[in-house]
Amino acid sequence: MRQIDLCGKTAIVTGSGQGIGLATAKSLHQAGANLVVNYFDDPDGLNKKIAATAVEELGDRCISSPADVRHPEQLAQMCESAVNAFGGLDILVNNAGILRDRSFKKMSQPEWSDVIETNLTGVFNSCKAAVDHLNEGGVIVNVASLAAVTGFFGQANYASAKAGVVALTKVLSKELARQNIRVNAIAPGVVDTEMGKSIPEENRQAMIKMIPLGRFGEPSEIADVVLFLASDLSSYVTGQTIHINGGWWG
Repeated sequence: MRQIDLCGKTAIVTGSGQGIGLATAKSLHQAGANLVVNYFDDPDGLNKKIAATAVEELGDRCISSPADVRHPEQLAQMCESAVNAFGGLDILVNNAGILRDRSFKKMSQPEWSDVIETNLTGVFNSCKAAVDHLNEGGVIVNVASLAAVTGFFGQANYASAKAGVVALTKVLSKELARQNIRVNAIAPGVVDTEMGKSIPEENRQAMIKMIPLGRFGEPSEIADVVLFLASDLSSYVTGQTIHINGGWWG
């Protein structure tokens, strides 16, 4: 049986201090990859502390690097940090994202713009910063969402951004194939992260009834699919969006 071995590879996971990002970082690191834990440098320094805890937990072959995905110059510095620390870059996982849920009639322009700029333009910016550093045979995995195809109530901004991520993934898979860089996306359903646990219990139970497997996903289950897409086991997979939703299609 072929095993996943990422020894000698270097990965950046944006927004990797917690939730799906942290689970993905752990999965890639356990498979042998050098790792850059990215975080948004908030004024209170909370995200920096979270990232430092993640790096401490992961141990060697791991550094943290601040970068706001809305700012290309910060992403360029992050990619340079990865190359300086580990000698190259092989894997980019675009996980950073935010929610600003509100019904369309009540949604403000900033609530629309903030989500689009972070969840869609941020993916574009990250890919732009990384592409010239990615080694031959590099991999990009973009985190989309079930919302991209179901259009959940109150998520005009989020669903639009994630649908854009799916489209961007398809385009980049074609344009970057000449460099032998594979580009795929994952589309998780509801996952038991801190965000998922914040959903009121009544709503959680209503959602679970919609899921054929009868439960929310675990962050590690999402990370395992990213690991597959980052590995040579998926060497002929590009331009795809892998849905990880327990069978729930809204």
